[in-house]
Amino acid sequence: MSTAPAATIDILVKAKAWKTALPTLSAAVRRAALAALSAERVRKGVELSVLLTTDATVRKLNATYRGKDKPTNVLSFPAGDSLMLGDVVLAYGVVAREAREAGKSLKNHISHLVVHGVLHLLGHDHERTAEAETMEKQEIKILAGLGISDPYADVAPAPKKRAAPKRGRAT
Repeated sequence: MSTAPAATIDILVKAKAWKTALPTLSAAVRRAALAALSAERVRKGVELSVLLTTDATVRKLNATYRGKDKPTNVLSFPAGDSLMLGDVVLAYGVVAREAREAGKSLKNHISHLVVHGVLHLLGHDHERTAEAETMEKQEIKILAGLGISDPYADVAPAPKKRAAPKRGRAT
């Protein structure tokens, strides 16, 4: 019988604000990642890393790899390997601001973004409406298993400066 761990999750904290804001951060990140892997029935022994860093670092990564010169809440970099799934990167300032503006706990918002990022590593996407709906349903299900309410149900619309076409939710 195999004794391989369900997953190896390396958590790298590269911004002091992350440690200060949430002392139980590693446990919340690990729990969310494992819940996503379990829900997707990922085999034992896989690895992934989660980098908790600054907006500046995420901005550079976003500009380099996606051509978008701005920070975002979460980025995922699939490794394309059956054992090493890839990297999930979160930007402290963006994540903290989003949680505050939505009236959500930082811990729950981080958990949601880790689940979201891991699902991206596993091939989920939200470029098309049908994909977005499938991914959101899976996120909601995984988060419910963690005791976290639907992150999309309570989303208040952001104040608009000008009318813009609707494109679906971006996380």
